[in-house]
Amino acid sequence: MTKQEVIASILECTEKLGHVPSRVELIKHSGVGRQQIVNHFGSYERALRACNLEQKPRKKAEMDVLFRDWAGVVRALGKVPTHLEYEEKSKYSIQPLRGRFGGWLHVPAGMKQYAEEQGITVEWADVIELIERWNPRQRIGPRVSMPPALPKILVDRPTYGPLIGSGPLVCGPTNEQGVIFLFGALAEQLGFLVLRMQTGFPDCEAWRVVGKDRLQRVRIEIEHESRNFLRHGHDPNGCDLIVCWEHNWEECPLEVVELRKVVERSGDCASSGDRVIGKNQNLTTDEHGSVEDCQNRRNCQN
Repeated sequence: MTKQEVIASILECTEKLGHVPSRVELIKHSGVGRQQIVNHFGSYERALRACNLEQKPRKKAEMDVLFRDWAGVVRALGKVPTHLEYEEKSKYSIQPLRGRFGGWLHVPAGMKQYAEEQGITVEWADVIELIERWNPRQRIGPRVSMPPALPKILVDRPTYGPLIGSGPLVCGPTNEQGVIFLFGALAEQLGFLVLRMQTGFPDCEAWRVVGKDRLQRVRIEIEHESRNFLRHGHDPNGCDLIVCWEHNWEECPLEVVELRKVVERSGDCASSGDRVIGKNQNLTTDEHGSVEDCQNRRNCQN
């Protein structure tokens, strides 16, 4: 779909609905996908501006309306929905619920608590049962049950991420600095040789194994969440891929390496037995010399 076809679809959808559609409404009522919006405009707001349209601020949905909508989706699916399933089935986006409960994984417990407080658990007994049977994403390390209500956070001490292994980072990163450290520990296992790090955009320049005897130089931006790339206003043309702890940018036009899933697959973020660059691979590159030479130089420096 071309840029002009996307604009035409937005205008057609606006006329059909009688109001400027939300992104979710546009996807439901037209052939436009999230990726096409990002590829041509960067964001849905910019797409609307290209159509000379502007969304009017909507009245904040009441919690009762949000609960019945979410619970209706659970009942229709027979399970707790993923955020993609919810946006597909609901007339709302995931943002109101994420904002209220501090993240999508906290929504089921928050909804159960709301039903109990409102005395409507009997009416929604099947939904409550599905919530109780639902398990959040499996994490590495001892399982910690999510409480029915989020406890008060003590302001005089830091918080830590989930346990992910035995080291060098035992808790999942909660900020970009932690992701940088974890990526450094996993880089060789993932097929990267870091050439340099910098404070400007993009954060990292590295060689990447792309085949036998083949390397490519890649530009990497490191974020805690992939969506932070968009929040920071970075240009997708200025980098080749994003390394993050959690990938939550569905419309991302770049390749994303999600370290959380890497850790879950490996079972230990310090694992080094799978893939080591420069050992028994005879990898060479015309521009910078051999990876083996590079690793020998690094060993000498150490």
